[in-house]
Amino acid sequence: MTLTVTLPTVEDTHAFGRRLAGVLRAGDLLLLTGPLGAGKTALTQGIGAGLGVLGAITSPTFVIARVHRPDPARGGTVALVHADAYRLGDAADPRAEIDDLDLDASVDDSVTVVEWGEGLVEQLVDTHLRVRLDRREDDTRLVELEPVGGDWARRLAALR
Repeated sequence: MTLTVTLPTVEDTHAFGRRLAGVLRAGDLLLLTGPLGAGKTALTQGIGAGLGVLGAITSPTFVIARVHRPDPARGGTVALVHADAYRLGDAADPRAEIDDLDLDASVDDSVTVVEWGEGLVEQLVDTHLRVRLDRREDDTRLVELEPVGGDWARRLAALR
C-alpha cells in the first residue's frame, strides 16, 4: 500500500510532517529521496515539530548527521536523528561512511530520517518507510510513502 499526498505549499509540507510524526515511534527509519529542493528537509522539520524535539532542524548536508533530543516541555519523548547521505554518494565505499556515523547505535531509541539514504541504510532495521518527494513546476510537492515490512501499512492508514 503506497500513500500519495499532494502538498501545495511548504507550510503544508511542515503540517504533513507533524501529522506523520503522530504515527512514528522509536526504532522507525525513514528514507527520504527526491531532487534538490523537493522538500525533504521541510518534511523533516515538520516531523521534528511533531515529535517535540530540541533545536532548529536544518539540512545536515555538511555535518552529515544531527541528533535532536526530545524536549519534555514540548511533549517530546523520542529523539530524532536526521542524516543526509548526499555527499556520501561520491565516496569509494559510501556504506563504510554510513557505518562510521554509528546510526545503528541510536536507531532503536530514536526516529531516524535519512535523506538520500536509499541503498545505503536499509540494513539498519527490518522495516522502514520510503518517502519519495517530487516538486512540480508550480512548487506543489507530491509525496509518496511506501511501507517496507512491519506494521507501516496500518500506521499509514491513519494518515488518510
